[in-house]
Amino acid sequence: MFNLVLFGPPGSGKGTQATNLIEKYKLVHLSTGDLLRNEIANKTPLGLEAKKIMDAGQLVPDEVVIGIIDNCLEKMLMQMGFYLMVFHAP
Repeated sequence: MFNLVLFGPPGSGKGTQATNLIEKYKLVHLSTGDLLRNEIANKTPLGLEAKKIMDAGQLVPDEVVIGIIDNCLEKMLMQMGFYLMVFHAP
């Protein structure tokens, strides 16, 4: 399995480069911005929490973003016939 993470400020070309890499290497693209918007639109518990934080003009904490990514990965694996069990240390 190959994992690639693109970091950069808004407008730096992350999306453009991601599109090029996805097409060339047939990769799966997870955009935290897209995932957040989807969770908010679907009014999930994490989406509602993220919206409240964003409406207050704050950045969504890592714990919420990681939870949203975890949910997305679980859904993807279940669609592929796999189940992922994640244990978080206390």
